[in-house]
Formats: sequence, structure tokens, C-alpha cells
Amino acid sequence: MKLQRPVVSVYTVPTDAPEADGTLSWDSTTMVIAEVSAADATGTGWTYGPPAVADFLRGQLAPLVEGRDALDIPALHDAMCRSVRNAGRPGVAACAISALDVALWDLKARLLELPLARLLGVCREEVPVYGSGGFTTYHDTHLAAQLNGWVHGQHIPRVKIKIGESWGRAVPRDLARVRAARQVVGEDAELYVDANGAYTRKQAVRVGRALAEHGVGWFEEPVSSDDLTGLRLVRDALVCDVTAGEYGYDLPYFARMIAAGAVDCLQIDATRCGGITEFLRAAALAQAHGLEVSTHCAPHAHAAAAASLPNIRHMEWFHDHVRIEDMFFDGALDPTGGCVRPLGGVGHGLTLLAEEVGQYRVG
Repeated sequence: MKLQRPVVSVYTVPTDAPEADGTLSWDSTTMVIAEVSAADATGTGWTYGPPAVADFLRGQLAPLVEGRDALDIPALHDAMCRSVRNAGRPGVAACAISALDVALWDLKARLLELPLARLLGVCREEVPVYGSGGFTTYHDTHLAAQLNGWVHGQHIPRVKIKIGESWGRAVPRDLARVRAARQVVGEDAELYVDANGAYTRKQAVRVGRALAEHGVGWFEEPVSSDDLTGLRLVRDALVCDVTAGEYGYDLPYFARMIAAGAVDCLQIDATRCGGITEFLRAAALAQAHGLEVSTHCAPHAHAAAAASLPNIRHMEWFHDHVRIEDMFFDGALDPTGGCVRPLGGVGHGLTLLAEEVGQYRVG
């Protein structure tokens, strides 16, 4: 079964409110979609990144996979990775590889008329999720409504908010928002925070000790994920779990982070690291070192693969991407009760609603 040339499209969706974390603000999200066909089946993959990802995918990767066997994903993945040597793997190239790799896995499962989770092999039928959002731009009422919706509406027993506002220059407000979040979710829900690398090393330690008073058990990127020494320092000083990994664009990145003892739980993003192929390899690497993994963003791109992992802790149910994926796909998952069940349909179970979302298409 020979692959046809992939079709690539770009969509930009405005946020439903101003959004920011500790180090960045945004008012829209861009999604790059790859569709690849063989025989009578089409697989769909995607990533979140600039339109340049689409240009790279069309110009560099699409001609490379055209005419090759649709079932030989390891060979296709290896060819794509080798082809970007001079362009550089991290960033645009890795996101393009990721989108196409997800599409290839979806296509293979559809050709074999299997749910993708069954093709990969199911370790668990339910995958825990945590609600993620709580942007620093949210006023208290907005934050409370979002947290209430997850914990008391959908009964998701774990949630995360952003802290580190203004590159760590608003610590009193950070801590006030954590206190408010704890009051909303109650004592039984797990409360997580994400600083997006906004703090300095010692500042992160001071903040982390204050967070412990409110039962925060997950401190994501307290310092830059490039500062492996700093992550290890913070990890050794605090009782909560220190986590990072979302900017891993290849397997050696995860190997360096693990070797440095930088994290308690490794975050992996299949829409950045090289698709499902590299996601599974990174998860195996983490397991070999006694670490659990958690998926970063793009929940529907991860769900089937997450169900195949013995060392998955949970998936991030990220507000922006959940909203977009609900709009763009028929077959979106329901996290009510705190888990998703990605075993339905064929492939990853999603169908692109191209006509319905045409107003957002920009390329």
C-alpha cells in the first residue's frame, strides 16, 4: 500500500479570553494538520506551531514519504529524521515530523481496521487526565469557574494553574492565586502549578516551600527546562515533584534530562518530539530509569499511545487544545470522572470536520 503525497493545512483559532503564563502571552493558537492516504484510508495528524511548520512539511517531508509503504512507519520515521540533518531537528522540523508521524500511525490503524490503541497494544483501558489552564491573565472569578468546572462539574480530581507571572516578579499574586485555587477545589483534589521557567533557582526553592503549605504536589518547570542543574537543585530541595520535558524535540534531549536527575516525572509531547514513534521510545527510556511520564498538551494526539504505557501517570487536558480539538474533530473524548477511554472507532477515532472549521483556515 503506497502512500500518496500528504495534504497539509493550517488553522489559527483565537483564544476565548486573553491568556498568559509566566513567560509568554498569546491571543490565538495555530494548528498544522497533515493528512496522508493509502488505498481507501486517510490518516490525520497535527501539531501546534507556526505556519512555517506547514511549509517545511510540504516542501521537505511530503515528497520524501510519497510512494513508500504505508505500513513501514519505523523506516518512514528514520528517513524523515535523517533528511533534516542540515535543517536542524529541534523546532519546526521536529513539529513537522511529529504531525506526519501521528498521521501515519492513524493511517496504519485504519488500514488494518483497528483502534490505534489496539494496534499499539493496550496496557490500560482508561488513562487519567488533569485539567490544565488557570492562566495568569484570568481574574479570580474566571479561575474559580474553570477549576469548578473540572473538579466539581466533570469530577476530574487533579488540576493545574499557571504561576510565575511576569518572569517571577509577582510572587505574592502567584501565591494568592494558589490559595484561591485550593479553596475552590477543596482538600481532596490534587493541585499542580506550572511556572514555565519563570523563576531563578533559589527563588523557585522559596516559592516551592510556600506551595507545600497548600498541598501542591507538582511543580512544573520551576526554572528553565534548559537549566538541568537548576532543576536538580530545586528537585532535591523540595518535597513536591519537579517536572519538565515538554520542549524535548528528540530522544537525546530526554536522555540528558533523565541522566541529570532533573525530574520526578518526565513530560513528553508527541506533537513536538517526533510523533508517536519517538513518544513511545522516550517513555521506554523513562521506564528504564524508574520514572513515570505525563503527556504535554494535544490530548487527542496522545490518548491511544498513553493507553499502551505501563508508566503513564496522566495526560494533560489543556484548555486551549481541548477546545480546538473538540471543535475540529468528531469523536473527541470525554474526561468526565477524571479518565478518558481511547479504544473506540478505528485509528485514533477522530474525523476532521474540515467544512465546519473552514473559517479558521489560513493556509
